[in-house]
Amino acid sequence: MERSLRIGVLALQGAFREHARALRALGADVVEVRLPERLAELYGLDGAIRSYPGAIFGTCAGMILVDRRHLDLADLEVERNAFGRQVASFEADVALAGDEIPLRGVFIRAPRVRELGSSVEVLGELDGEPVLVRDGRLLLASFHPELTDDLRVHELFLEMVEEETRVRA
Repeated sequence: MERSLRIGVLALQGAFREHARALRALGADVVEVRLPERLAELYGLDGAIRSYPGAIFGTCAGMILVDRRHLDLADLEVERNAFGRQVASFEADVALAGDEIPLRGVFIRAPRVRELGSSVEVLGELDGEPVLVRDGRLLLASFHPELTDDLRVHELFLEMVEEETRVRA
Protein backbone atom coordinates (compact mmCIF):
# COMPACT_ATOMS: atom_id res chain seq x y z
CA MET A 1 0.00 0.00 0.00
CA GLU A 2 1.48 3.35 -1.03
CA ARG A 3 1.35 6.08 1.59
CA SER A 4 2.76 9.56 1.90
CA LEU A 5 2.57 9.70 5.69
CA ARG A 6 5.54 11.19 7.53
CA ILE A 7 6.28 9.24 10.72
CA GLY A 8 8.79 10.16 13.40
CA VAL A 9 10.45 7.21 15.14
CA LEU A 10 12.13 8.02 18.44
CA ALA A 11 15.63 6.61 18.02
CA LEU A 12 16.42 6.56 21.73
CA GLN A 13 16.90 2.86 22.37
CA GLY A 14 15.71 -0.53 21.30
CA ALA A 15 14.86 -1.65 17.80
CA PHE A 16 14.04 1.74 16.28
CA ARG A 17 15.77 0.81 13.00
CA GLU A 18 13.46 -2.19 12.66
CA HIS A 19 10.40 0.01 13.31
CA ALA A 20 11.62 2.40 10.62
CA ARG A 21 12.17 -0.50 8.20
CA ALA A 22 8.66 -1.87 8.82
CA LEU A 23 7.02 1.53 8.35
CA ARG A 24 9.04 2.25 5.20
CA ALA A 25 7.99 -1.15 3.81
CA LEU A 26 4.40 0.06 4.20
CA GLY A 27 5.15 3.27 2.28
CA ALA A 28 5.66 5.75 5.13
CA ASP A 29 8.27 8.51 5.03
CA VAL A 30 10.20 7.81 8.24
CA VAL A 31 12.33 10.31 10.15
CA GLU A 32 14.49 9.04 13.01
CA VAL A 33 14.29 11.46 15.95
CA ARG A 34 17.50 11.32 17.95
CA LEU A 35 17.81 12.76 21.43
CA PRO A 36 19.70 11.08 24.28
CA GLU A 37 17.18 9.42 26.61
CA ARG A 38 18.67 10.93 29.77
CA LEU A 39 18.20 14.39 28.28
CA ALA A 40 14.57 13.85 27.26
CA GLU A 41 13.22 16.11 29.98
CA LEU A 42 15.89 18.77 29.40
CA TYR A 43 15.13 18.91 25.68
CA GLY A 44 11.41 18.93 26.32
CA LEU A 45 10.75 15.53 24.78
CA ASP A 46 8.40 14.56 27.62
CA GLY A 47 6.37 17.71 27.02
CA ALA A 48 6.47 17.23 23.26
CA ILE A 49 5.10 13.70 23.60
CA ARG A 50 2.41 14.89 26.03
CA SER A 51 1.28 17.68 23.72
CA TYR A 52 1.54 15.77 20.43
CA PRO A 53 -2.02 15.45 19.09
CA GLY A 54 -1.44 12.60 16.63
CA ALA A 55 -1.26 8.83 16.90
CA ILE A 56 1.53 7.36 19.03
CA PHE A 57 2.87 3.80 18.87
CA GLY A 58 4.76 2.59 21.94
CA THR A 59 6.41 -0.80 22.19
CA CYS A 60 7.94 -2.27 25.34
CA ALA A 61 9.64 0.74 27.01
CA GLY A 62 7.30 2.98 25.01
CA MET A 63 4.35 1.30 26.70
CA ILE A 64 5.94 2.00 30.08
CA LEU A 65 6.67 5.63 29.15
CA VAL A 66 3.03 6.51 28.52
CA ASP A 67 1.37 4.61 31.40
CA ARG A 68 -0.29 6.31 34.39
CA ARG A 69 2.87 6.32 36.51
CA HIS A 70 5.02 8.03 33.91
CA LEU A 71 3.64 10.43 31.28
CA ASP A 72 0.04 9.50 32.19
CA LEU A 73 -1.17 9.45 28.60
CA ALA A 74 -2.60 5.93 28.59
CA ASP A 75 -5.23 4.68 31.02
CA LEU A 76 -3.23 1.67 32.11
CA GLU A 77 -0.51 0.61 34.51
CA VAL A 78 2.29 -1.72 33.57
CA GLU A 79 5.04 -3.53 35.44
CA ARG A 80 8.54 -3.40 33.96
CA ASN A 81 10.35 -6.64 33.07
CA ALA A 82 7.34 -8.62 34.32
CA PHE A 83 7.74 -11.39 31.74
CA GLY A 84 11.35 -11.86 32.85
CA ARG A 85 14.78 -10.33 32.46
CA GLN A 86 16.84 -10.33 29.26
CA VAL A 87 17.85 -13.99 29.66
CA ALA A 88 14.17 -14.98 29.87
CA SER A 89 13.31 -13.39 26.51
CA PHE A 90 11.00 -15.50 24.38
CA GLU A 91 8.79 -15.67 21.32
CA ALA A 92 5.15 -16.66 21.44
CA ASP A 93 1.98 -16.44 19.39
CA VAL A 94 -0.19 -13.43 20.20
CA ALA A 95 -3.91 -13.94 19.62
CA LEU A 96 -5.21 -10.91 17.72
CA ALA A 97 -8.78 -9.71 18.15
CA GLY A 98 -10.76 -10.38 14.99
CA ASP A 99 -7.95 -12.30 13.28
CA GLU A 100 -7.67 -16.08 13.18
CA ILE A 101 -3.96 -15.96 12.33
CA PRO A 102 -1.82 -15.35 15.43
CA LEU A 103 1.01 -12.83 15.38
CA ARG A 104 4.45 -13.96 16.50
CA GLY A 105 5.49 -11.74 19.39
CA VAL A 106 9.07 -11.20 20.51
CA PHE A 107 9.13 -10.51 24.26
CA ILE A 108 12.35 -8.95 25.56
CA ARG A 109 12.21 -7.70 29.17
CA ALA A 110 8.57 -7.08 28.36
CA PRO A 111 6.22 -5.11 30.57
CA ARG A 112 3.02 -6.75 31.77
CA VAL A 113 -0.26 -4.85 31.89
CA ARG A 114 -1.42 -4.80 35.51
CA GLU A 115 -4.47 -2.57 35.17
CA LEU A 116 -6.52 -1.35 32.20
CA GLY A 117 -8.92 1.55 32.10
CA SER A 118 -12.44 0.86 30.86
CA SER A 119 -11.87 2.65 27.55
CA VAL A 120 -8.72 0.69 26.64
CA GLU A 121 -9.34 -1.81 23.85
CA VAL A 122 -7.46 -5.12 23.98
CA LEU A 123 -6.25 -5.99 20.49
CA GLY A 124 -3.89 -8.84 21.32
CA GLU A 125 -3.46 -11.36 24.12
CA LEU A 126 -0.88 -13.85 25.29
CA ASP A 127 -2.38 -16.61 27.43
CA GLY A 128 -5.39 -14.40 28.16
CA GLU A 129 -3.32 -11.35 29.17
CA PRO A 130 -3.39 -8.11 27.17
CA VAL A 131 -0.15 -7.47 25.28
CA LEU A 132 -1.43 -5.20 22.48
CA VAL A 133 -3.86 -2.44 23.36
CA ARG A 134 -5.35 0.74 21.97
CA ASP A 135 -6.27 3.73 24.08
CA GLY A 136 -7.70 6.25 21.64
CA ARG A 137 -4.79 7.54 19.60
CA LEU A 138 -2.26 5.34 21.44
CA LEU A 139 -1.25 1.88 20.21
CA LEU A 140 0.82 0.02 22.80
CA ALA A 141 2.56 -3.35 22.71
CA SER A 142 4.39 -5.31 25.41
CA PHE A 143 6.32 -7.11 22.69
CA HIS A 144 8.41 -6.12 19.68
CA PRO A 145 6.41 -6.51 16.44
CA GLU A 146 9.24 -4.80 14.56
CA LEU A 147 11.47 -7.86 15.08
CA THR A 148 9.36 -10.05 12.80
CA ASP A 149 8.37 -9.77 9.15
CA ASP A 150 4.68 -9.56 10.08
CA LEU A 151 3.62 -5.96 9.43
CA ARG A 152 0.03 -6.14 10.73
CA VAL A 153 0.68 -4.06 13.86
CA HIS A 154 2.56 -1.39 11.92
CA GLU A 155 -0.22 -1.39 9.32
CA LEU A 156 -2.75 -0.80 12.11
CA PHE A 157 -0.64 2.09 13.38
CA LEU A 158 -0.54 3.73 9.96
CA GLU A 159 -4.32 3.34 9.74
CA MET A 160 -4.54 5.13 13.11
CA VAL A 161 -2.27 7.92 11.80
CA GLU A 162 -4.54 8.36 8.79
CA GLU A 163 -7.60 8.35 11.06
CA GLU A 164 -6.08 10.98 13.37
CA THR A 165 -5.07 13.09 10.37
CA ARG A 166 -8.68 13.08 9.09
CA VAL A 167 -10.02 13.95 12.56
CA ARG A 168 -7.66 16.93 12.91
CA ALA A 169 -8.26 18.17 9.33
